[in-house]
Amino acid sequence: MEIEVKSKDENEIVFIIRDAEVPFINAIRRIAMMEVPKLAIEDVNIVQNDSAMFNEVLAHRLGLTPLVSNLDAIDGMEMAYECDCEDYCPRCSVSFTLNKTGPGVIYSKDLVSTDSTIKPVYDTIPLLKLKENQNVELEAVAKIGLGKEHAKWMPTTVCAYKQYPKITFNEDSEVNYDLADVCPRNILKSDKRSKVLKVQNIENCSMCKACMRADENNYIDISFEPENFIFKIETDGSIPPEEVLSKACDVLNEKTDKFITFSKN
Repeated sequence: MEIEVKSKDENEIVFIIRDAEVPFINAIRRIAMMEVPKLAIEDVNIVQNDSAMFNEVLAHRLGLTPLVSNLDAIDGMEMAYECDCEDYCPRCSVSFTLNKTGPGVIYSKDLVSTDSTIKPVYDTIPLLKLKENQNVELEAVAKIGLGKEHAKWMPTTVCAYKQYPKITFNEDSEVNYDLADVCPRNILKSDKRSKVLKVQNIENCSMCKACMRADENNYIDISFEPENFIFKIETDGSIPPEEVLSKACDVLNEKTDKFITFSKN
């Protein structure tokens, strides 16, 4: 198996996997979405809320606010169900406080954390709006969880793959130059001097087959390479995409080790 990184930034990575099978690729995808640990606000204790926003809606907005959850930030923290405390403690949680008086918009940056390394990923997420003399006071407790329990613990906003596109031409048919105008992603380029259609940026092909539907001479064929894949991971900023991929592979490895151990017993 070969892996080639095509692009990467702080929140997104796109890479090509060659000589792999669909079940393996899909296992990585599902684990990256559902079984990579992440911090999210779980409990909200509201002391006062004079705003027009209901307590339940405010708690929901807080829960979906991305928190820094990279390996350095959550190192040493335990999953809530593994901790022996009664409710929550510093070993399994991080607390945030919010105490503001209007008028004004309250943003995610106004949440004060008990751990300086764990904070909202983005400072400018609006939480609620307060009018003159309105006040909001609350404590929010963040815990580590998994995406299979709730969407707020999903580290990925996009985690998808497609099989590598394959475009072939029938040399026995007449070249249809009009197909270049049909392609919605400009994958095809007409070259009348060379009397061919050229393929450019094939990895951007969505395999919609619009060109095949417009082709009356069966000149073009759109298919895919069954063992090659284009994989994209985009996160909400809480965890770098390469960490999500690495952790997903670790989880898959642990699962396979359990099967190996079971089969030997």
